[in-house]
Amino acid sequence: MTDNKNNSNKENINSTSRSTLKIGGMHCASCAINIEKNLNKTNGVVKANVNFANEKAYVEYDNSKAKEDDFVKIIKKLGFKAATESQLSQLNKSVESKPGEIILDITGMQSQHCQGIIERTVNALQGIKEIKANIATSKAEIKYDPEKLKVFEIIKAIENAGYGASQTKSKDFEKEEREKEIRTLKLKTFITFLLSIPLFYYMAAGFFSFALPEFLEQNMAILQFALTLPIVLISYHIYTSGFKAMVFNRSPNMDSLIAIGTSAAFIYSIYTSFSGGDLYYEVTGLLLLFILIGKTLEAVAKGKTSEAIKKLIGLQAKTAIVVRKDPNSKSKNATIEMEIPIEQVEAGDIVIVKPGEKIPVDGIIVDGHSSVDESMLTGESIPIEKTKGDKVIGATINKVGYLKFKATKVGKDTALAQIIRLVEEAQGSKAPIQKLADQISAYFVPTVVVIAIVAALTWYLLGFGFASSLTIFVAVLIIACPCALGLATPTAIMVGTGKGAENGILIKSAEALQKATEITTIIFDKTGTLTKGKPEVTDVLSTGSSKNRLKEDEILRFAAIVEKRSEHPLGEAIVNGAKARNLTLPEPKKFKSITGKGVEAVFGNKHILLGNRKLMTEIKALDRLKASEKTLLEENLQRLENEGKTAMIIAVNKNIVGIVAVADTLKENSKEAVAQLQALGKKVFMITGDNQRTAKAIASLVGINNESNVLAEVLPENKAEEVKKLQDAGEKVAMVGDGINDAPALAQSDIGIAIGSGTDIAIETGEIVLIKEDLRDVVKAIKLSRMTMRKIKQNLFWAFFYNVVGIPIAAGALYPATGWLLSPIIAGAAMAFSSVSVVTNTLLLRGKRL
Repeated sequence: MTDNKNNSNKENINSTSRSTLKIGGMHCASCAINIEKNLNKTNGVVKANVNFANEKAYVEYDNSKAKEDDFVKIIKKLGFKAATESQLSQLNKSVESKPGEIILDITGMQSQHCQGIIERTVNALQGIKEIKANIATSKAEIKYDPEKLKVFEIIKAIENAGYGASQTKSKDFEKEEREKEIRTLKLKTFITFLLSIPLFYYMAAGFFSFALPEFLEQNMAILQFALTLPIVLISYHIYTSGFKAMVFNRSPNMDSLIAIGTSAAFIYSIYTSFSGGDLYYEVTGLLLLFILIGKTLEAVAKGKTSEAIKKLIGLQAKTAIVVRKDPNSKSKNATIEMEIPIEQVEAGDIVIVKPGEKIPVDGIIVDGHSSVDESMLTGESIPIEKTKGDKVIGATINKVGYLKFKATKVGKDTALAQIIRLVEEAQGSKAPIQKLADQISAYFVPTVVVIAIVAALTWYLLGFGFASSLTIFVAVLIIACPCALGLATPTAIMVGTGKGAENGILIKSAEALQKATEITTIIFDKTGTLTKGKPEVTDVLSTGSSKNRLKEDEILRFAAIVEKRSEHPLGEAIVNGAKARNLTLPEPKKFKSITGKGVEAVFGNKHILLGNRKLMTEIKALDRLKASEKTLLEENLQRLENEGKTAMIIAVNKNIVGIVAVADTLKENSKEAVAQLQALGKKVFMITGDNQRTAKAIASLVGINNESNVLAEVLPENKAEEVKKLQDAGEKVAMVGDGINDAPALAQSDIGIAIGSGTDIAIETGEIVLIKEDLRDVVKAIKLSRMTMRKIKQNLFWAFFYNVVGIPIAAGALYPATGWLLSPIIAGAAMAFSSVSVVTNTLLLRGKRL
């Protein structure tokens, strides 16, 4: 029964997919809430988030019950534009959608005959799976086996057939659409501004009571109508969006409020143009002007919130110099250096980078020595020395030397591409604090419409004329602004996560950003986190009787033989120490790792064990020692442990023969990071498998002086239990680690912080990833989360305050005391300012120092 359940769970996990959709036509938070609500009601959808700030929907769904196209149809049915990532990829003419797939631009293909030649030529190549040449688009879509065939060989074959071929260049469709939207808004605003100047003149004449020229006075109605009608037509999208959302979708949005208010003023003005009475054409015209100004400023500001993503994308090199087979040489081994587009670089290629050039993709150096500037990805200002065997990261800069490296990760697999993906996913997530804003936004517009109607009717029944009541109705509708509520949280999340990425701090979700502000306790794993993770042999002591005492080299040799097959850093240190002394190390037999205690192996007729006191007690090796020998052994162990060293006892055939001590150097910034966290009021713990004495000595060196904050002798599988104990005591725990053994503890903690140089599983488990090994970035991550949450709270406060104060004033709350009513035009200007001010306040975060 259990097995079936587990299998079912696995099937559910395997059938879950994620989809990102670009949405066009959202004008306020209500639009985003409406789309999100409808997506979440769709069969098969596990969770859907819609981000108004970056105009994207993030959908997690069961692919056995729903498809991406279903979501596009739902969004379009609601009156918005929508496209999946794959559709955008086609619009972008992306050349790196999948490994082994390529799109080529073909020149000279003018007929079906030409198409046939190209398809036959390419199909003749070994490794081709499929080719589709298209005369209409002058493109060829090709699927091939990257292990058997390279892109340049396909291009060369087409060229030899008498046609031109080149890899399709990628286009940033989203960027082009955004720039087009801003250009369109600017043009509409400019034209509306020109048409509004005469309307403003008419309004000023009425306000300041100066005489108009006779022609303008006599033709006031027709001239104002002629000026206002084009403004209404220019803003037609507001009316189509607003009325469609209200009538067909029954979910009125910001555009609905504007459409109702300006339409009421415009239609009433047409009526009074014939019947006589006050004209309100200028209200419609100037309101739409202020709204267009606000939308333009908002679009520009929203674009700046994603500046960090644009910077990261801009870091990518455009071309690469690779070593390839010389197609013109008869020799199979002849090679040439050729410069190719970055999209054509494939895993396994040998890439050459000269001084001052960008490293195009990730790889491992096979020749050369240089210093590499990684500041653009890690925030580390000092160049890193690199030599043969070291890893290099794409988009970093080779400073002085010549490097030749083997490409290991290209396209979407590079570190840069993964960083961009993580940041985009984080920017699309929602913080728990946003729930209140979403709940209010869902009912905001209908509530405002009711308030506007009630206010207008109340004043009308109290004796106000129809025109004055209409003014109140329009003012209430126009001043209300759900946009500010909708932008308050996502814009801050976008800027905060982007700023983190610029500083080498990857925050995977908005929830992690918020939870980081609640952390009370930080647990650091010792090995590889507080320490460099590269221990060295410091002491080799012989403890046998003077008659049977082994030499130090022999003790170290035995220890290295038994550790030769171990993957533990301490074992690696012992093997390296033996090699440094040029000791021969034959292969051991029957190697066994004893978790939390040590290792054992057989060499010749010798059974060798290396480990701690527990292991020696189990095999009763300690019982074989004389009292004086046991005392001396314990004194040596305690002395080494008090020095912060890991001391291991070695026994041959169950006879203790010596001690090997290993020490791991502390990272330069560990002590400073601990001190800064303590200054922030955080409790700092250290967790390790070392014994109490060694652990306390190391903890003391980094500034953890409270012995109860040192969690020693903790087996890897028990680290998560220690985290849970602290959580049960009411602590909000962040776990900082870098290894596979840390993964369960990272997952158990409230926030898992993974060191970027660690293993992939740690990075997958961590909710915050530090790209470089500087533990001060833990402090920066907490400070960044505080700054971001402060901005969110400021934005939400002003968004709520603006509406709570503005709507009653527009409804005439001040009239009984002051005799003053809010002009709809001032209401429109205030509304436009509110959303722009929220985004502008968020952008101030970009200039803050961590």
